[in-house]
Amino acid sequence: MKCTDNQNGPSFYTEREWIRIQAKEKEEKKKLFRLGLILGLLIAATLVLGFLVYYFVFRSHDYTLYLPYNRSDAVYGAQNLQLHTGVSPAFAEDLCVTAGDTGTGLASLSSYSAGLFDENGREVVYGKDLFTQRSPASITKIMTALVALKYGNLDDQVTVTDIVKDIEYGSSVCDIHEGDVLSLRQLVYGLLIASGNDAAMMIAEHVGGSVDQFVALMNEEAAALGATDTHFLNPHGLTQEGHYTSVYDIYLMFHAALEYDVFQDAVSRTNYYAEYTRGDGSPVAVTWESTDLYLTGDAEPPEGITVFGGKTGTTEDAGNCLALMAKDLYGNPYLSIILHAETKDSLYEEMNQLLSLIEN
Repeated sequence: MKCTDNQNGPSFYTEREWIRIQAKEKEEKKKLFRLGLILGLLIAATLVLGFLVYYFVFRSHDYTLYLPYNRSDAVYGAQNLQLHTGVSPAFAEDLCVTAGDTGTGLASLSSYSAGLFDENGREVVYGKDLFTQRSPASITKIMTALVALKYGNLDDQVTVTDIVKDIEYGSSVCDIHEGDVLSLRQLVYGLLIASGNDAAMMIAEHVGGSVDQFVALMNEEAAALGATDTHFLNPHGLTQEGHYTSVYDIYLMFHAALEYDVFQDAVSRTNYYAEYTRGDGSPVAVTWESTDLYLTGDAEPPEGITVFGGKTGTTEDAGNCLALMAKDLYGNPYLSIILHAETKDSLYEEMNQLLSLIEN
């Protein structure tokens, strides 16, 4: 039986042939549909993969820091947890910053320069001639200790050389001698507690390779801290033209040094007992006493204030100097610094004026 154009296809196909042709066409359409579906899925998968690569490989580098690193974070051992959202920390985020002197009417000081810094509040409470360059005497040793702790190995056994003789006669010393063998740790404690100029020279030679190279490191570290009014020529602070710093720069150095546990321990001690050997092998036992009158009990801070520790300095050119860390009743830390008080008595009297500005 033949099909017609109006019924089941062209007249030259039989009905059976036409059904077979239609079935074949349907099968071809199904194949094309499946092929198109597979192609579509491949395109979609490629797009998804491309998006994932962009999102996790490239876009992730642009994420906003919702919890940026902060040295006050409890994870890093700080005491005042602050969460900052949306920004990364600035260079001076954890520092007290001021454009000039402040609060000078709060105290009447005859000392040449002075400052009181609220560490938790990031505030300069008092500032007198903060940026004026002055001779710092043994306050210099804060930076000497900082460089030694950063670049030295405290467990090193150091054999003392004749470099320890290259200091001013009659200046403060640990009384170490050529040939003595003691650790770098002991030298750092002698430096900060007894204010030993001989220890400063030996530290410099051992850590820096030479005193000059060590002093260069001191200046590099000062610059890195933003201490722009500072220039060191020696590691001990004995008077030398061109050796100077400022109250604000001392604050920056003191603040940085307090990050080291050994520094905190050393500046807070009343004394330090050391055992070492002479060059001939004979034993030495010595106790170095603190030069800070608050620690020895010869000076009393204002009521409600606890003196944690500090570093003294005295020369004819620098006068009487003191960098101090104290805490209020709640344990909040403050750094206070005085340069060039006329006498030791006036130094501690005026330091108490500064400490009295701390609110309890």
